[in-house]
Amino acid sequence: MNVATKTANEPWRRRLRLPSYQIREAARYAGVSPQPIAAWHKAGARKHVRLTDRSQGAALSYMQLIEVAVVAAARAAGVPFRSIRAARDYVGKQFGSEFPFAEYRFKTDGKFLLMDYEQFEGESGSDKLLRPDQGGQLAWKIIMGRLQEFEYEEGGGIVIRWHLDGPKSPITIDPRISFGAPNIGGTPTWVIKGRWESGEPVSEIAEDFGLSPTNVKRVLRFEGLTGQGRKKRWLH
Repeated sequence: MNVATKTANEPWRRRLRLPSYQIREAARYAGVSPQPIAAWHKAGARKHVRLTDRSQGAALSYMQLIEVAVVAAARAAGVPFRSIRAARDYVGKQFGSEFPFAEYRFKTDGKFLLMDYEQFEGESGSDKLLRPDQGGQLAWKIIMGRLQEFEYEEGGGIVIRWHLDGPKSPITIDPRISFGAPNIGGTPTWVIKGRWESGEPVSEIAEDFGLSPTNVKRVLRFEGLTGQGRKKRWLH
């Protein structure tokens, strides 16, 4: 289901295409360097995946961020650039989608990007998968890998939640929460970082936000903090 077909007028939907994430932020979240992301959004790119246009220095929208995350996950799973590019081109044209990687559910067997048969046919395909990089050729093997980090709207639709740092990670990006900032339990991770940098111990931060000390430490690691420079380290 394309974002444009959604009839709900929730404010967060109007923010999906607004520039919100710097390239360096997107690179850190996706676990890649900034250079590939810039290349993926460069006009006329041939060696890499061709994503949407981006003016030099411009930030990425939520939709662009999720596409970056899907491409990075597919590359980490060993899917070649040519297969990623072909899959995106096919699905984009098939559904008239500007951001197919953010709007449709993909899987991978480590060689190709695959889609559930029912996304094309509207009916169950007995776990059949299509290879969109081959014009819809059927495939059968399901290996999810890092693509399990993404949750989709119920009944089909966009990626509604991205679990950063693994499918079971409590740290997520959700466009409905904190304007799409990384958060844990609804609290932006930068808030927890700020509290720790101001000198508060992990135990007090955990109590204030209803988190376990382990998850507070996980947030601080995500924010690039290691406990260095404090009288008492929290990492061992």
